[in-house]
Amino acid sequence: MAVHIGTSGWSYDHWDGVLYPPGTPPRDRLAHYVARFGTVELNASFYRWPRTATFASWRRRLPPGFQLSVKAPRGLTHAKRLYAPETWVQRMTDCWHELGDRRAVLLAQLHPAHERDDERLRFFLAALPPWMRVAVEFRHPSWHTEEVFALLEQHGAAYCVMSGAGLPCVLRATAPFVYVRMHGPDAAHLYAGSYPDADLRWWADRVGEWSGSGRDVFVYFNNDGHGHAVRNAETLRALVTA
Repeated sequence: MAVHIGTSGWSYDHWDGVLYPPGTPPRDRLAHYVARFGTVELNASFYRWPRTATFASWRRRLPPGFQLSVKAPRGLTHAKRLYAPETWVQRMTDCWHELGDRRAVLLAQLHPAHERDDERLRFFLAALPPWMRVAVEFRHPSWHTEEVFALLEQHGAAYCVMSGAGLPCVLRATAPFVYVRMHGPDAAHLYAGSYPDADLRWWADRVGEWSGSGRDVFVYFNNDGHGHAVRNAETLRALVTA
């Protein structure tokens, strides 16, 4: 089974000298990223959903075999909290078609104050086309129940495994693939710090177990400060492939 390891986003000013040569213009950053990694999680789509033509452009620019995961828009997950998702689902589906074989997983990160609502989640998952892989990141603790895990399994949706300050680290696989977001090892702040090698070796073992059970695995590092995500992702990839 395939293991895909990358970062959340590819364009950061503070990655100059880490991922790209110093002074690289933003328009050239993606080219440097794809030379080092085979997958990325797009986060900018959460704030402003790209045009359909932009997805078609990415399909042309990304090399064969590259996998692009995309974060669902906050208009759907935060403003409406999955209510009446039909319009957004249609927009996302149209864009997903344009990505073709470069598409990986749609990530729906729910609002931290969005409490458990099984019927709303069920309706959202049922509205998605069956060929669209989706992972759901639950930030409110009320969602962490066996009934919710079973609901995800019924729809082939992945529970998003999380690592980060104040977030429960639940190693649950509910789909034919596993989706992991590494938000940083800092106990007090999300998106901060660099994972020690010992931690990454532990995660490499977990990735190996999931892959060994026949599941594809996607892991994205979101601790972008000081280029930690880049270095941590490359270290984990080396450990997994060793």
